[in-house]
Amino acid sequence: MTPALDLDFVRDHFPAFREPELTGQAFFENAGGSYTCQPVIDRLMRFYHTRKVQPYGAYPASQAGGAEMDEARDRLAAMMGVAGDELSFGPSTTGNTYVLAQAFGEMLGEGDAIIVTDQDHEANSGPWRRLAARGIEIREWTIDPVTGHLDPASLWALVDDKVRLVCFPHCSNVVGEINPVAEICARLRAEGIYSCVDGVSYAPHGLPDVGALGADIYLFSAYKTYGPHQGLMVIRRALGMALPNQAHFFNADCLYKRFTPAGPDHAQIAACAGMADYIDDLAAHHGGGDLAPRARAGLVHDLMRAHETRLLALLLERLGDMARARNDLRLLGPDRAEARAPTVALACARPGFELAQALAAEGIMAGGGSFYADRALSAQGVAPAHGVLRLSFVHYTSADELDRLMRALDRWL
Repeated sequence: MTPALDLDFVRDHFPAFREPELTGQAFFENAGGSYTCQPVIDRLMRFYHTRKVQPYGAYPASQAGGAEMDEARDRLAAMMGVAGDELSFGPSTTGNTYVLAQAFGEMLGEGDAIIVTDQDHEANSGPWRRLAARGIEIREWTIDPVTGHLDPASLWALVDDKVRLVCFPHCSNVVGEINPVAEICARLRAEGIYSCVDGVSYAPHGLPDVGALGADIYLFSAYKTYGPHQGLMVIRRALGMALPNQAHFFNADCLYKRFTPAGPDHAQIAACAGMADYIDDLAAHHGGGDLAPRARAGLVHDLMRAHETRLLALLLERLGDMARARNDLRLLGPDRAEARAPTVALACARPGFELAQALAAEGIMAGGGSFYADRALSAQGVAPAHGVLRLSFVHYTSADELDRLMRALDRWL
């Protein structure tokens, strides 16, 4: 049985909760970027103070810097159930996806097809759609305009022997529904089709077991997962070595360098080891310190999801009551907490950004806009320029903060 999350222990790891400038404010725009945990900050400061030199050299500071970069890669990869060299770092998930699209553009030929969705953040949609200019056919797997649901049955209707790649989100940053990644990837693999999964909106709620999910590519952002501004990208070895190298020719034999055409940010990669430190601290505190890396990450995943789901159920119940009592408020995505991430978008009569401004005056930090999900909003009949109010939280959010949010929503919605 999974123990209850010790929220005091969790919040002690985040300096933001002790900052005078943030006192009295409740943070509900975590989908745009989470607070950074102390181990990440400590490692980043140490690197800049003592290791800000070219890594992997002959002298101690250089060797220490390179070792810490390797540590970040190896520990996080182990927590996600993949080999160390299958994880690479880039400036952002958008940048990583762009590089991947260039590689696929070189490998695929005219008449080959890629399937994308209209549920995605633009980062996992736009770069692939641009390949149409090279003669690659782009097919769109569309969401239900009422529920925002991405039905797997609709995907299989698009698949034929021309399809080489399917790109879809683990969950959407405005719909929130968790898609059945393992089921979809297993069938795609059986059909000889590659999968690219955007995990940016899922990974902050617990690192996934990418090995078990079966995705050929899995992408997410460290800055939304308590870390520095880096994009993390898992590419399974068979695909990674089959795609054309996008880096310097002399890096072609190194899997984790093949899709990093520019020099990486050494300090931020090293600081990503602090994300692993944090997960290990949580696992040890909750009785899982002796588990293997993947099992430790799995325990922490379950702790996070259980806490978030409990709070999310309360929020969805309140919003459901409000939506049923009026016709100018719409919840996007599922109304069951177990089916979604705690990223909740509301289409309202007032523009999303105006509502976010009103909540800010009450100490509620929320988001308003389209959140690079213009296609998903348009498909559900919401004008991107009007936008939505987005309320997003993670495991360090407290019940008291949720109560403050709901009282503010009662006044402003």
